[in-house]
Amino acid sequence: MSDDRIDPLELDLRPEIPHSARVWNYWLGGKDHYLADEELGRRVTEGYPQAQTLARASRAFQDRAVRYLTRERGLRQFLDLGTGLPTVMPTHRSAQEEAPAARVVYVDNDPIVLTHARALLTSSPEGATAYVDADLRDEDAVLAAAADTLDLAQPVALLCLSTLGHTRAAEGADLMQRYMARLVPGSHLVICDTIRTPETLRAEELYASGDTPPYWCREPEEIEACARGLEIMPPGVAAPINHLVLGDGPPAGPDVDQWGLVAVKP
Repeated sequence: MSDDRIDPLELDLRPEIPHSARVWNYWLGGKDHYLADEELGRRVTEGYPQAQTLARASRAFQDRAVRYLTRERGLRQFLDLGTGLPTVMPTHRSAQEEAPAARVVYVDNDPIVLTHARALLTSSPEGATAYVDADLRDEDAVLAAAADTLDLAQPVALLCLSTLGHTRAAEGADLMQRYMARLVPGSHLVICDTIRTPETLRAEELYASGDTPPYWCREPEEIEACARGLEIMPPGVAAPINHLVLGDGPPAGPDVDQWGLVAVKP
């Protein structure tokens, strides 16, 4: 689903100003960024050397979680909030490599991301992939549009990975609970975000210096609050994402300052 109100050819991409999706794309090793994004990415990394490792660990966790839910929990529907720019191993590829009939809806309201929506709108012949141009904080609009592709009478995996930091802690937890209240039992929540440490708070300051929207780090218990009322799956609450062993796979890579969880609605 694209938004005909925006002509990508007429969109001012403001390449001289760093952009959060493009900085993240730079850390992930993508190609959709400009010099200003690289400069901010390097500046943050100089003050917080873990930045690129954290971004890549988050994407690896996403891939593991999607494959686990598809292969071992039988999920065939995924709602990915805060898509960002397409880069390595997007949700639909992870899901449809495991189950070709999987259906995936991406959600973002960023005009720059919108210009790349066509790159996301690919799918296996058996499945479906769609893009919703909406603010993730408006769950009514998101779910109404997602229902064009997903059957909301069946379980859905809700993904919010390295995205909730664009909201304040209490607002983010309440938002995740509102989404899950609208989804049927058997639906799952996959979430991860950067935890608050002296080092990540420094990175938060450096990131804000690039004239990008702020990104707020969280306490582990604030991540846990997103799953209130759900059953958090092993290994437990807000474990560092490299400790979240999903299926038979071992933890991957060094510890990072990003914690997360996988939970199911009973």
